[in-house]
Amino acid sequence: GITPIWAAEVEPYPIAVTRSRFPHMVHLGSVTEVHGDKVQPVDVITFGSPCQDLSVAGKRAGIHDGQRSNLFFEAIRIIREMREATDGVYPAFAVWENVPGAFSSNKGEDFRCVLEEIVGISAEISVPRPAGGRWSQSGEIVGDGYSVAWRQLDAQYLGVPQRRKRIYLVADFAGERAGEILFERES
Repeated sequence: GITPIWAAEVEPYPIAVTRSRFPHMVHLGSVTEVHGDKVQPVDVITFGSPCQDLSVAGKRAGIHDGQRSNLFFEAIRIIREMREATDGVYPAFAVWENVPGAFSSNKGEDFRCVLEEIVGISAEISVPRPAGGRWSQSGEIVGDGYSVAWRQLDAQYLGVPQRRKRIYLVADFAGERAGEILFERES
């Protein structure tokens, strides 16, 4: 029931795949050139910032110092610009996906930063480090009129013929439904 409207991508193969599967979707090029106040507003923004700087298989440069994973902040900028231009109506949701190494990158500080930036779209609060220093594979932050939930899932249980663990994070900027979306199964 979701209709993709636009995408920000520079790699030829993903562009070719989306052009084939979603021929009406507009391709905007580099995420650094997209402005949330100038593109068509959407209900949901999905993004997966490059994982190389967060992955345990990479150099672990982190979300701030890495040359790829810091594109996360471009998505946050786009969401903020769109919400400001639409008086907080769009997007109502954001979905972020990344590798489980994000939980431990920079001793957990990178995931704390992800949570704080996403929560910061709705409220000015500080997200503390977890007790014991390690992030749980699932969790939720609920505030006044917003919620953020995250969960590690394995794609083999979602119809993909391989093990591929990923963190999925859902932000509900208009209510407290993030946990319901991520944790409650329909079937």
